[in-house]
Amino acid sequence: MSFDGIVTRAITNELNRTIQSGRVMKIYQPTDTELIFTVRAQRKNHTLLLSAHSSYARFHLTNDQYSNPKEPPMLCMLLRKHLVGGFVEKIEQVEMERIVKFHIRSRNEIGDETVKTLIIEVMGKHSNILLVDEEQGHILDSIKHLPPSQNRHRTIMPGQPYKLPPEQGKISPIDLEPESLIKKLDFNAGKMDKQILGIVMGFSPMITKEIAYQAKLGGTEAYKKAYDQLRERIITHDYQPKVHFGVREQFHVLPLHDFSDEAEEFDSVSAMLDAYYSGKAERDRVKQQAGDLYRFMKNERDKNIRKIKKHHHTLKKSESAEEYQRLGELLTAHMHMVKNGDSEVKVVDYYDPNQAERTIELNPNKTPSENAQSYFQTYQKLKKSKQVVQQEIKKAEDEIQYFERLIQQVESAREQDIEEIREELREQGYLKKKTSSSNKKKNKPAKPSPESFLSTDGTPIFVGRNNKQNEYLTNRMANKSDIWLHAKDIPGSHVVIRGENPSEDTLFEAAQLAANFSKSSKSSTVPVDYTQIKHVKKPSGAKPGYVIYDHQQTLFVTPESSYVKKLKQLAKEKSRDS
Repeated sequence: MSFDGIVTRAITNELNRTIQSGRVMKIYQPTDTELIFTVRAQRKNHTLLLSAHSSYARFHLTNDQYSNPKEPPMLCMLLRKHLVGGFVEKIEQVEMERIVKFHIRSRNEIGDETVKTLIIEVMGKHSNILLVDEEQGHILDSIKHLPPSQNRHRTIMPGQPYKLPPEQGKISPIDLEPESLIKKLDFNAGKMDKQILGIVMGFSPMITKEIAYQAKLGGTEAYKKAYDQLRERIITHDYQPKVHFGVREQFHVLPLHDFSDEAEEFDSVSAMLDAYYSGKAERDRVKQQAGDLYRFMKNERDKNIRKIKKHHHTLKKSESAEEYQRLGELLTAHMHMVKNGDSEVKVVDYYDPNQAERTIELNPNKTPSENAQSYFQTYQKLKKSKQVVQQEIKKAEDEIQYFERLIQQVESAREQDIEEIREELREQGYLKKKTSSSNKKKNKPAKPSPESFLSTDGTPIFVGRNNKQNEYLTNRMANKSDIWLHAKDIPGSHVVIRGENPSEDTLFEAAQLAANFSKSSKSSTVPVDYTQIKHVKKPSGAKPGYVIYDHQQTLFVTPESSYVKKLKQLAKEKSRDS
């Protein structure tokens, strides 16, 4: 668990410096486990995210944008009633636990001052956010309810007194001197990192392994020194927020030497948490919203794969069409040898250079003439089916490509992209169209909004995140002389560079976006084609998002997600400045 008690202390300290004494201006609840607060402090609006997500529970300032429901949930309305207009008096951590209290002073309906406590508990699947009346000590409401039937020791329900989670018998590193820690360790038992984990409050396995790594299997002095150095950083708030890359991404506010050297350093704890969690949390939200959509598209793709297999079986059978024609002709030529009720006849095969005899099977319930006609009919049927089956195979292959593109788009979609994909499937007849009441005005569909990026030299780059955005970007938004890019021969986004002569750096960065927003985003090398918009065409009757192009050149790039973050951040900064 990266978000341990030390990270909690670091972000609490940062928030006290940033939003303490700030005024709560707005509150939103974009999902059932997340809250967004707008706090005005130091002449600036700050966006505070509180999440009780089972996998991504956290709290920090964020630059991400969140879409909000049209109707606010009941908890959100309650929080607005008690906290909007109030001032953040202080933010305090419960010892070194992952529990933090926001004390907010506001006025009630009759103008009297009241203090409410907003508590966030970052505890994995048991994470929660609660609003507590500070004077009476009872819970007003919470994001997750815990009735007595689930936990009789700690009930989380409106009206119940708030109790802290049970203590684990650990000691805060603030209070635990190095000498005291050493006395509690059994050096003969080994597994020093696990021993420390069971003693020190707020330490995660990552931190105790770091202490063991620093001690290098040394004795008491080595462990005392390693712990003391780490403890000093915690007491003095000497942090170095970093995201470490490797087999698994990890983050922390203390230096971690037992990790790969590849890491990204951040100016603040919030920036680190925002960078680490934002993509993961959004993908999880999208996955929840688009789960049914993803299953439907995967089923449609797999259904067409099965169709092709069946069609190929029919095609193989149709290859024997000429043989049925030959049997019909041989039977007609030897009709005088066949009697009613015969089940077979031996004839000379005059198609064979050696004039060998062959046996023709007959239906004894048919006349000789009817048997011959049956062979000719089978020949005509197989001959015709071959043409039909080839068309059906081509149609099924197009469907597979179409659903492959949609699946790739859902896997990399933002929340706002999902509804456009649903709408496209309705328009194409795959999903039922929404039924709207006759008395309601029909809302005009919103214009597709491709994602904006900015190259390092200031050139705008746009990326379509679904077929509607791809078509709008390529066919309407882009100029004929703009540069169009796409990962070669694989599902992916349309990418457009504004201008006909981009620099080599801009071309490379746009190719990075095309590779990252493609099915091959995890590959080591991705070929990316680029050409001018005037050379890109949509064939008549083609599926949405499908185009053909010529006059292209090809770049080969290794996808790096850091380019996506960097170019998106440049676009955000320009948007704020303008």
